[in-house]
This record gives sequence, C-alpha cells and structure tokens, in this order.
Amino acid sequence: MKHHFVRSALCAAVALSSAMALGAPNAQAETYRWLTWKSQNAGDSMAANIQWFVDEFAKRTGGKHKINVMWGGSAASQVELPDAISAGVGSMGDIVISYYMDKFLLNNAVSYFVPQPLSTEEIGDAMQRWHTTYPQFDQELARYNLKVIGYRPLEPYGLLCTSPVRTLADFRGKRVRSYGSAYPALFKALGATPISITTTETYEALQRGIIDCTTTGVTYTRSFQWQEVAKYYTDIPFGASYGQFIVMNLDMYKKLDPVAKKAIDELGHENHRNFVAFSKKLTADVIEGWKAKGVTHIPFPQDIFKDVIKDKDIQKLRQSWIDRATKLGVPGEKIAEELTVH
Repeated sequence: MKHHFVRSALCAAVALSSAMALGAPNAQAETYRWLTWKSQNAGDSMAANIQWFVDEFAKRTGGKHKINVMWGGSAASQVELPDAISAGVGSMGDIVISYYMDKFLLNNAVSYFVPQPLSTEEIGDAMQRWHTTYPQFDQELARYNLKVIGYRPLEPYGLLCTSPVRTLADFRGKRVRSYGSAYPALFKALGATPISITTTETYEALQRGIIDCTTTGVTYTRSFQWQEVAKYYTDIPFGASYGQFIVMNLDMYKKLDPVAKKAIDELGHENHRNFVAFSKKLTADVIEGWKAKGVTHIPFPQDIFKDVIKDKDIQKLRQSWIDRATKLGVPGEKIAEELTVH
C-alpha cells in the first residue's frame, strides 16, 4: 500500500510540477501546497498557526508568492504526510514526528524522555539549537527529501479520561492512548495498558470504550471535541511534547528564490513562539469554558514521577536512545541530561 501511494504521489508531483512549476527558481509567482490533516475550522492553536504562517508568507513576499493549504487530509492522510511531501505531492506540511520513531531517531529525542522538565518554549528553543549545532538532525530528514522549516512544540500534556485520575493508583488497569516509546513505558510502569492509535481515531475510541484515557493538551482536547465523550482532564506532569515539525520538500526548498527563502527561514525561526503564545491564551479560554460543559479539571502533584522513572524499562529505553545517538556522532548523554527530571 505504501509503495502504491508513493508511486501515485510521484505521478501527481510530476503533473503538479508541469502545471504549476512549483519551486522553479526563475518563475514570477509561485503557489506552494501545504498538506495537513487539520481542519481549517478546528479553532485550535495548530489551525491558527498554519493560517498565521500562510498569511505572513504572502505578506513578506509582497504578494509575489502564496501558500495554498490542503486542509483536512484532502491530499494525504495524517500517516501518509511525510511520504507525500517527500514525493512532491505537496510542497510543505505538518508531520507528527513521534509517529516515526525509527525513521527519525534523533529528531524524536524528546519522545524517549517522558516526563521531561522543559517548558514548551524551551523545547522549541532546544529543537532549533540541536538542528543548528548538530548537522545529523537535518541529515536524518534529508535522507527522505525533507527539510524542517518550523517547529511546533506542543503544550504541556495531561490526561483526558472517561473516569477521574487523581492519584498514581488510579492508573492501574486504565487503557491509555499513547504513542512513541516513552509514554508506553511510563504507563506500563504505572500499571496501565498503553494503546497506540492516531489522534484522528481517538474520539471513537473514547466513545466506544476502546480506551479509557488519552494523553493530550487542553487545546487539542477542544480541537477534536474529545470533551464530548470524556469529562475528566488531569494535569499530569508529563511535560511539553516534542510535537510536530513543519517540513518542506527538500528539492523545492533548494529552488526557492531569495525572497521566498528569506520568508520561509524567518517564519520557521519565529514559528514556535507564535504557536506557544496563541496556545497559552487559548488554553485559559478552554479551561474557563469547560465549567459550562461539565468537564472536571483535576490538579496533580508535579513531582510525582521522580521515583517512577527509575523503572528499569524506562531507563533501558532512555539509554537506548543515548547509545544510538552517540553512535551517530551526537552527544546523547548531554541531550539526555537536558531532558531528565531531577
């Protein structure tokens, strides 16, 4: 199925390139395609951030270039997006980096360290610093004809459940939607059962009782309307999530004219702070609105995981990333130290 999709994608890319000359260096005006699974009317930080990027790109190129967003998975599904952008079906778009743990080992550093102590802003800064300092991070994406042009570190995550979670004991027996490697290891250590499903499948899974809880941020809960089927949100101190990358087809990035490249580079550098600022305001609004919707917002001890992360399987997982990163010439121990709760 994957190979069929990539072949179709390549054919589509050739057709698009012929019709639109996407990324041609001497073209007068270019329209770039942004692929995303997000709905334009989601009303969350991600949708707002995409629109900000699109509007600012047009403004900063003086209207010479623009970005056309293919909303709602209309060009590729959530899990197909890296291949679609790599093949040229779209010029750029959003990928959930933690869905591809082996494919993007280095770029999934944070996904191996849950919980971790950095704030959302600090995670975004760390992403940029690691890519600037260690070329291996960019090279890992370049192998798939991708270039990261912006970071979207997600808000601090908690747990949305169909029944309340107020203590560590309440985790026992819960079926929890998770992803990556660190969340499953943590939930197993707590006596819960991790279940791997995508964000787009989560509403039905909560509604049908396939899962009892999902890891999520406050604004994500509203964007997918999960609070309709799960009424208890607990501020579990998982830390900010590594989240999403905004990536561009590398061949197209190399062909950007100077005006477009300058705008893309500037916006990519500014992106995570724009996203964080909007998320903070929206989070406060969503929590306030929960009162009228019967959603219970539950506090949780913020130093609760200090002993839990000593679990041998959690430590084994973290060490596996350190060892593999070190073999690739990246200082795994140094990065791990940044991501360790003390």
